[in-house]
Amino acid sequence: QVQLVESGGGLVQAGGSLRLSCAASGGTFSMYAMGWFRQAPGKEREFVAAISRSGGITYYADSVKGRFTISRVNAKNTVYLQMNSLNIEDTAVYYCAVDASLTLLPPKREFEYEYWGQGTQVTVST
Repeated sequence: QVQLVESGGGLVQAGGSLRLSCAASGGTFSMYAMGWFRQAPGKEREFVAAISRSGGITYYADSVKGRFTISRVNAKNTVYLQMNSLNIEDTAVYYCAVDASLTLLPPKREFEYEYWGQGTQVTVST
């Protein structure tokens, strides 16, 4: 069983930055691909970014490409999401997730992730 705890969310003005962290426990972190998803009010949860076990492969949703960066430090069992140039459309609850299937490529689809954190709220204001 893997437990995930997100942190770093909050209120930020448009154009600002935030860094989300997701700390994992209860598993072998370096063996897992990791993903970030988000859910805005009234909308379905959507893919944001994913990173492979070693960190060498990353994927991004088109809406965040060039503004967000996913990274990981396996020695700290932590994955990060650096978010720059935030806009109102980025307001959502952000979730990190674990793909424990040992696949080489990090998945982009929600159903491929087995474990989820509780989420952290990001609110972007004008």
